[in-house]
Amino acid sequence: MKDLLAKINAEIETFKTESESLSEKGIKAAGARARKSSLELEKLLKEFRKVSIEESKK
Repeated sequence: MKDLLAKINAEIETFKTESESLSEKGIKAAGARARKSSLELEKLLKEFRKVSIEESKK
């Protein structure tokens, strides 16, 4: 669970950095990286949901 949370936090930081680069500096490639990061976040959050449900059943 701790490992999963660390991955989620790292991906959030990546998303923040890339989205700021896109909005503030207008770097188009950062937009693609931010979208990729958002897809990875979606996967990680679904995994978190599954793990947290299992943990709550114990």
